[in-house]
Amino acid sequence: MNGIQVDINHLKKGEVSLGTSIMAVTFKDGVILGADSRTTTGAYIANRVTDKLTRVHDKIWCCRSGSAADTQAVADIVQYHLDLYTSNYGTPSTETAASIFKTICYENKDGLSAGIIVAGFDDKTKKGEVFSIPLGGSVHKQDYAIAGSGSAFIYGYCDKNYKHDMSKDETVNFMKHSLSQAIKWDGSSGGVIRMVVLTKEGVERLVFYPDEYENL
Repeated sequence: MNGIQVDINHLKKGEVSLGTSIMAVTFKDGVILGADSRTTTGAYIANRVTDKLTRVHDKIWCCRSGSAADTQAVADIVQYHLDLYTSNYGTPSTETAASIFKTICYENKDGLSAGIIVAGFDDKTKKGEVFSIPLGGSVHKQDYAIAGSGSAFIYGYCDKNYKHDMSKDETVNFMKHSLSQAIKWDGSSGGVIRMVVLTKEGVERLVFYPDEYENL
């Protein structure tokens, strides 16, 4: 038969699909990361309250999608390298963290299932930055980034409703609406919505329960 031949033998036996909804958005005072909290193993919900927002430095965090084991391992390695960088050169930039993530993901692209969004607040420029590192290990600087299985349902909504230099409350509401729609339509996303706010004041964590976003 002519056409594309697919060799299914390279698929790992028992490998399961994974899903999530993650995003990071810059605003006038910094940057906010957000994620759902459902970890799935195929159709089975393995964890309803996973924390997919991970600190890699004081004001640099990442959102993790893909294999939970892979992304946790990569984040741990990046945190180690950033601590080493700090002891030698001082506070790293968000771009430095994104570069380390990119290098690890690219050099191990055949063995990892890891989609990462890196976001941080720079005390020198007083601005937030967002870098997206999709499967394969490329890196893209963006005003905001969305990823994971739930992101497919909210590209149009985010493009229409994102605004530059929003206030903190406007950004939180924008992200809450976006993630609630991703959770509504994506069976692999769910649970609570977690957020991390990074500004010159420091780090603030927010949690929104289903009864706070389901009727938006």
